[in-house]
Amino acid sequence: MTRVLILGANGQIARVATDLFLARTDVQLTLFARQIRRLQQFSGNPRVQVVGGDVLDLKGLEVVMPGHDVVYANLAGPLEQLARAIVKTMVKARIKRLIFISSMGIYDEVPGERYGSILDPYRKAAAVIEASDLDYTVLRPAWLSDRDEIAYGTTQKGEPFQAAGESVSRKSVADLVALLAITPSLEIRQSLGVHRDGTHVR
Repeated sequence: MTRVLILGANGQIARVATDLFLARTDVQLTLFARQIRRLQQFSGNPRVQVVGGDVLDLKGLEVVMPGHDVVYANLAGPLEQLARAIVKTMVKARIKRLIFISSMGIYDEVPGERYGSILDPYRKAAAVIEASDLDYTVLRPAWLSDRDEIAYGTTQKGEPFQAAGESVSRKSVADLVALLAITPSLEIRQSLGVHRDGTHVR
């Protein structure tokens, strides 16, 4: 049975992904977050373990990481430091599969837009991950919405971002996260733009 560690489990996409994992798959989840009070609703579920901690606390991360098959990171803050901590701990724990949420625009791939230094933390974090030997997938979603829909398409690194002016639902991004987590060979060592589209609809 696949075991997924969700770092930043209080994040809005992560919370939707948790619901999708539990509803659609048989994966075992570890929800890791600094503030776990809002995650207590999951603590009675036999498929869920809730753990409090900070990704930058390497000792704590090294305790929780082993035994998982997939690490899904949905984080805010000092992203380059967080990425380095994740990569280092995954290598030590011999875990290969990483799904990491970033942002559109980190490669200046959005037509007509240059987001400048505001995206530097995302760029640097992605560069750390791409330089690693992990089986990563970086996701670069468009602006996010709370629409109750799954409707999205993807673009590869080096391709122009599509429909950048239109928001994609958090549920769509969460659906892609769940699909990547349960499909070990899907989009390995890729960076995917995620936009609203009819390519993947549920």
